[in-house]
Amino acid sequence: MTIRESLEQWEKEYLSPYASLSINSRGRAKPEPQCDIRPVFQRDRDRIIHCKAFRRLKDKTQVFLTPEGDHYRTRLTHTLEVSQTARTIAKALKMNEDLVEAIALGHDLGHTPFGHAGERALNRVCPLGFEHSEQSVRTVDRLEKNGRGLNLTFEVRDGILNHQTIGKPHTLEGQIVRLSDKIAYIHHDMDDAVRGGILRESDVPKEIREVLGSSPGDRLDHFIHDIVTASMDRNEIRMSAPVAEAMTKIRQFMFDRVYTNPKAKSEEAKAEVLMETLYKHYLKHVDDLPEEFINLLSEGEPRERVVCDYVGAMSDRFAIAVYEEIYIPKSWQI
Repeated sequence: MTIRESLEQWEKEYLSPYASLSINSRGRAKPEPQCDIRPVFQRDRDRIIHCKAFRRLKDKTQVFLTPEGDHYRTRLTHTLEVSQTARTIAKALKMNEDLVEAIALGHDLGHTPFGHAGERALNRVCPLGFEHSEQSVRTVDRLEKNGRGLNLTFEVRDGILNHQTIGKPHTLEGQIVRLSDKIAYIHHDMDDAVRGGILRESDVPKEIREVLGSSPGDRLDHFIHDIVTASMDRNEIRMSAPVAEAMTKIRQFMFDRVYTNPKAKSEEAKAEVLMETLYKHYLKHVDDLPEEFINLLSEGEPRERVVCDYVGAMSDRFAIAVYEEIYIPKSWQI
């Protein structure tokens, strides 16, 4: 028996009857030999961590563009916090932790620079539309490894695609990540907003604090405990009714006070113009695209989609550098 087979046997004996077993995976689009050490979901997790799109997350905005300080979240630290919350819930419920971690680490691989401002800009100018969860799947299916993709399992791809509020993941592990994403961004965005002087803890409505707690740490702990308690021995990942209602209220509070706050979002209009300008430039000058994207065009991919692939994959810093290279006049060189 290989190490992988012994781990698959452990999953059968230990995990919840509602968990997704590695051995029962619906598999990959392109069949390939099994690893002798790692079950399929662990292998997917490793592929995501080692891919270029994952490394770029460190220089992509979460909520606050160009904040002054070292402790504001980026898209990478958001991803890690989603993963940690999801793994805690999965372990408590005896779900497949490898699957949860793979989905969590991959869920935002297709996110644009400049957060949702970049996403809005590309969705507005591209006639094919742009949606980051779909782009995350396209990233792992098509864009990584010079067009070969990562060839991930169905379950991981499904969880990535369905991680947003409107999504309906096929696995309970995907459902865990879907809730953990919301919990993470509410937790850290409020923490960052307080650090940035946009909010005070006392601004959180009393009715929310009475249910969830009076600090970011208290609320995170309460959310996790509530999900574990409400979901134990069920074929569903859920919150209790009072906590679900408080979640809705605190999300609305964050949209009203932070996500549309002029102080927090003062630079977003500039970011949107930058993204639209880069998109239009490469649409007219496709020969300026890197070779791997030109290869996609030669394989019949629509020009608009390939330009979105390139511009949407940029980090904040690289997008600004490319914009300056193209549009900002340079001093004469001696």
